[in-house]
Amino acid sequence: MRTFANTILSIALIPTFLSSEYAAGEAAERGAPWQCHIIDQSSRGADGVKLFDADGDGLPDITTGWEEGGITRIYRNPGPAQVKKLWPAVTLGKTRQVEDAAWIDLDRQHVRKAVVSCCEGKTRAIYVHWPPAEKPFENSWKQEVLPASKDRMMWMFAVPAKIGLDSRGGEELVAAGKGPGAEIGWFMSKSDTRDLSTYEWITLSQAGWIMSLFAIDMDGDGDQDLLTTDRKGKLRGCRWLENPGGPIAIMGKPWKNHWVGGQDREVMFAHLVDLDQDGLQDILVVTRAPDEVLWFRRLDTGGQKWEKQVIPFPGNTGSGKGVAAGDLDGDGLLDLVLSCEHAEPPKSGVVWMRGARDGNQFRWEPQEISGPRGIKYDRIELLDLDADGDLDVLSCEERDQKKGLGVFWYENPLK
Repeated sequence: MRTFANTILSIALIPTFLSSEYAAGEAAERGAPWQCHIIDQSSRGADGVKLFDADGDGLPDITTGWEEGGITRIYRNPGPAQVKKLWPAVTLGKTRQVEDAAWIDLDRQHVRKAVVSCCEGKTRAIYVHWPPAEKPFENSWKQEVLPASKDRMMWMFAVPAKIGLDSRGGEELVAAGKGPGAEIGWFMSKSDTRDLSTYEWITLSQAGWIMSLFAIDMDGDGDQDLLTTDRKGKLRGCRWLENPGGPIAIMGKPWKNHWVGGQDREVMFAHLVDLDQDGLQDILVVTRAPDEVLWFRRLDTGGQKWEKQVIPFPGNTGSGKGVAAGDLDGDGLLDLVLSCEHAEPPKSGVVWMRGARDGNQFRWEPQEISGPRGIKYDRIELLDLDADGDLDVLSCEERDQKKGLGVFWYENPLK
């Protein structure tokens, strides 16, 4: 098995003028690309995929914002027999410069979730797309701008969160942005949750350029905190904000900040997983220049102690963007899937790393997924789309329009 130590050494010894020969040899050693199945290629700038079973058929559906196309769409999972064809789609509305789309139970229906679209650039607004009462892939959705979001910042990311204020349950809208005036916060409804004019923005922290946002109980006290990666500014790095709970959460005071690490790096997407399978959830964070995965091993249940390990990206790939972990080859050990941007051919934009373990030592063997196709990839979801018993790779790509990428999945050939 080829270890990362050997990979790093070989890269260091190869002159720049041999890069094409190196790329060919590296590609052959990593194996053939996986088969790609297009879900939708009809617009421009697919920017992230989020999952939810919108029609209650037991299959995960998708929402995606198309940044250059200026629309937000949802896609109905057609089931294993039809999953390799184009998926049925519904356009929820026009959303210029949309950066992220996310599902959220904003009006506490507990069945149907709304979709929110975060828009950056000059649009600087969040749109709420309200679902129909039934048959979300057959009936029209209603789109409204969230007034409290308008011109506040360039919006980059949104997640549903249980802040712990509402006895009715449901989810609050947590969001974050980038650039001047960027913050992390949430929108509190003062009355009817369908009346967007009543929502008030509650600031929790300043920000630079938010890449990831998770609502998760980091300290084991029973409420959801916020974990984030911020790639720019004074607060860059991986950190989490402690939910003070109850009435304090609505007072508009900043939540206490706890650092995980990576303050000296440009951090990109993060992924939560118990990578060493010791019962504690770790954090994987991709960084740029150098392109690496920072593995923050959790050492306590309170989220205060972390041990950093570094997993370099393999050669002949673009710059680091995303990571996900799962057992791709069915050997009982977790593997890594890495996505990249700036992956102009002959570089690869998506690869996987076969995990191996000798006692407490981990090794990662680079393997191919995309080959030299695609330039700017995004977040990764691992799930068995064709119901053949292994994990496939779902993602999107927003730059290589000539070759028909957009929203797609790679079929796992390993089992």
